[in-house]
Amino acid sequence: MRFAKAVTPPHQPESKMGFNLPAMRGAELPDLVSVDVQDLFPDIPDAIHNYGQDVAPVRKAAEDALANVDFSRIKATDSVNVLCSEHGFGMMGGTAYAEILKTIRDMVVEKTGATKIKLGFACGLNRVEALEILPEHGLDKHYEGQTFQFGPYDKGVPIDTEIGRLYGIGIAFKANKIIHVHYDDPRELHFHRLNGRAMKAFTMSYARLETRSVYHTQFPTQSANIVPRLIYESDFIQKKFAFSTTLSTSPAGVIGVEANNSLIELDKVLTERTLRNYGKLVKLFESLDECIVVIDGHRWLNYSHAGGMTSCNLFFGPQDYLDLDLNVTRKNQTSAVKAIVINYMWKQAFAMSEIPVISAQPSISRLFQRRGVEKQFYACEGLTEAMEKAYEVTDTRKVIVFDGTYGAINCSPELAEEFITKAPQVSEEVEQVHLPKWLKQRGLVPAH
Repeated sequence: MRFAKAVTPPHQPESKMGFNLPAMRGAELPDLVSVDVQDLFPDIPDAIHNYGQDVAPVRKAAEDALANVDFSRIKATDSVNVLCSEHGFGMMGGTAYAEILKTIRDMVVEKTGATKIKLGFACGLNRVEALEILPEHGLDKHYEGQTFQFGPYDKGVPIDTEIGRLYGIGIAFKANKIIHVHYDDPRELHFHRLNGRAMKAFTMSYARLETRSVYHTQFPTQSANIVPRLIYESDFIQKKFAFSTTLSTSPAGVIGVEANNSLIELDKVLTERTLRNYGKLVKLFESLDECIVVIDGHRWLNYSHAGGMTSCNLFFGPQDYLDLDLNVTRKNQTSAVKAIVINYMWKQAFAMSEIPVISAQPSISRLFQRRGVEKQFYACEGLTEAMEKAYEVTDTRKVIVFDGTYGAINCSPELAEEFITKAPQVSEEVEQVHLPKWLKQRGLVPAH
């Protein structure tokens, strides 16, 4: 069977958050190939934008979506915080997400006359993220210097909800009105299970550590999703909430932009779309029995993309997190991942359960050794050596590279053949069995 050559992944910019940039990308490994996601599942929607392409279609999609939003909630004298999150800039280089943020400011000024508009950046770990990312995309200039960063350790603000008092980040909600700007890739299904996904940021991005940890660590099941929803539905938030805008994607890339004054209604649209667009790839990943994962993306270990799917979709498999009838937890995972080769990521000494971790460069090895990670860890001098070690400890040649790609999956021929062989049956099962059930569980009527 003949396959296409590995596709060139998104560029890795220099970052204080990251290790040394690698001398060799995963896609440059000998014999690596790629599989087009639309060859696997032809019904995956076409993209209007992918990495390196013109962002004009994204702006047009954002303008069209915002044309259906009621801007009257924002008065000319209001202060407005446009709230974004770090992960959106890790999708296809971040240019599409940045373009939406620029379009929102332009249209708020045009439609309302408001000028006291700030861009709030929710950091995943520290403020360096915003200091690097906002200038990279020209957002500091577009917002005329009116930007700020925040994280879960910043001063809180009490938010009274139906389950008691929770705490948001004070600076995020300091304005008269807020605009929530997010994205819909299927990361962290093991947390939200695509049940209220659009509201997740109200804990993971906009909440104090005390409240964030309730969602992040103290709820092992989908019951956690009540926390962000009740924060969003609180009187405190509803008085400030103007509208939400979301970058809409498929495994092929950006497919559009959605906006709504009601996050509940927007969540319904995004949930059905994500189930349809990503459900088959989710089930295909679940069907794998073994593989070596190469992490070669610009962000965190769990959140690098391959064909639009995040690495955590493999790490926390193969449980069916989309089936809400199943009581699955992260503690009983039996992942198909047999080894993780780290070629590049942001700095963290993080290992998954009993999965061997193999460093492809000394700067990564030093951090793991300094932190004393008590897992199987192997230090190598380069990617080629690291792959040989991975083959040795796993006895498999099935390789997948998470390097930020949408539209195609860079992998070994052995894994490519497995993807292609299994895809037709997975497609049939999702269409006839899983998708109708997923939609019914969430109270969504299948589109005809």
